[in-house]
Amino acid sequence: MYELSVEVTYEEFQTLENLLFESELLSGWNLYENFEDKGYWLKGIFESEDAAGESWENICHECDFSGEPQLRELEDKDWKESYKEHFKPWSIDNLHWVPLWLKEEYEVPVGDQAVFLDPGMAFGTGNHATTRLCVEQLVAFKEQRKNIEKAKIIDAGCGSGILAISAAKLRANDIHAFDNDAEAVRIAKENAVLNSVPESYFTEGDLVTGFQGRQVDCLMANILANVLVQYSRNLVDAVAPNGWLILSGILGTEVDEVLNAFMPLASWTGAEKTFLDEWACIRLVRG
Repeated sequence: MYELSVEVTYEEFQTLENLLFESELLSGWNLYENFEDKGYWLKGIFESEDAAGESWENICHECDFSGEPQLRELEDKDWKESYKEHFKPWSIDNLHWVPLWLKEEYEVPVGDQAVFLDPGMAFGTGNHATTRLCVEQLVAFKEQRKNIEKAKIIDAGCGSGILAISAAKLRANDIHAFDNDAEAVRIAKENAVLNSVPESYFTEGDLVTGFQGRQVDCLMANILANVLVQYSRNLVDAVAPNGWLILSGILGTEVDEVLNAFMPLASWTGAEKTFLDEWACIRLVRG
């Protein structure tokens, strides 16, 4: 077995997130974000040098890379463990995100909840700054509202479903999550089963059809800044009075532009910006 790896910039990382979902030619690759050294990596495991080279050529047709790829041969025991070094358990408040291989040995404190993740998938790790920023706001929503069991929640553009699953682990019951990518919805349902969360929470839809006339108490949209701005009216209309709108997938340099697009669309009683590395999240509370 061979491992091909290349360090990427966050712009390349963002491009690759979409590519890995959309192209079957790019199977075998995974993205990693290391919060300790602020690095981003693309890595793939292949059966031969030729297979690695062919897959590298395919991915280079879709994305330009600033770094040089490194190829190394792996012993059988090494390749089975190679990706595990990149994923460690992490937690916010009393909610934990734990790699699947630690499910039997990770000790969840009494009263806490865990989301178990499969890093073998291109997505589904929750290991991205934008996801963490959203989760922080979701936990804050639970702490302030005190009755999340009765809250209506939407995860718009749910991807692998981590935010919706996290809401379920926080004991939310009325959850609607959608994505316009059928493959993303399939993976979200797999992650839901892995965590004993109803698959029915996840459906295919976009930022026009996905809301289905709903108004909710907490709407999370971890997408891209330009998409958030384009569909700002649809997003705002889906937030009930006193509801929270949590927007992420925003670079720190874009946060004011996004905020300025949303502020005139409703009466807001609260607005907050939070940051992690070069990423930002906006929380708006509707009047």
